Order: sequence, then C-alpha cells, then structure tokens
Amino acid sequence: QVQLVETGGGLVQAGDSLRLSCAASGVTFNILSMGWFRQAPGKEREFVARISRRGGSVYNADFVKGRITISRDNAKNTVYLQMNSLKPEDTAVYYCAADLSGGSSSERDYDYWGQGTQVTVSS
Repeated sequence: QVQLVETGGGLVQAGDSLRLSCAASGVTFNILSMGWFRQAPGKEREFVARISRRGGSVYNADFVKGRITISRDNAKNTVYLQMNSLKPEDTAVYYCAADLSGGSSSERDYDYWGQGTQVTVSS
C-alpha cells in the first residue's frame, strides 16, 4: 500500500522560508512522478510543482516565479518543496501526490495523495 506523508509545515512570517518533505513508502519510489498541490481556505486545490521520476525535469506553476523549488532524493524516497520569500497568499494546506503515468499538472492524473501539511504565513 502506497503511503505519502508530508512534514515541515508550520506558522511563519512573510519573507521566511520553509522546506516541506514528503516521504513515500510501499512503492518503488523512482517509478513515480511526484507533484505538490495546495489548497487555500475557500479555494480549489491548485497545482504547485512537479518533478519527473529521476528528477531531471521539473515544471512549476506560473505563480512560483522562482520562489519555490521542487526536488527529490530517490535514495530516501522523499520529495521536497523548498519555499522562499513566503507571502500570506501562500497560506494553504500543501499536499504531495504521486503519479504512476508519467507526470501531469492535473490533480485528476495523480494516483496517491498525502494527508497534507498546513502552511500559514502571517503578514
């Protein structure tokens, strides 16, 4: 059974940085394309970033604008989301997700989801 567990969320001030981690188990990690999504209060879940199976290809949402970096360590079965210069509008529950089929920005294409980790950015 595939499990994804996110950690690293918390309450920070605007301008701070956070690194989220997502540890996978129950699967051979390097067959999965991985993505991060977020859902702010009262809004639909939106795509943040994704990374290919071996980490050679990444794709970011337009709003990332260099502030957010996705990476992975296949030896540790973990994908990361480094977020810098955080803004109050980054406040959301952040989810990691795994895609068996090869990478997508649509949440409908992801097969497995973590439970989410809350990120709150105060002004």
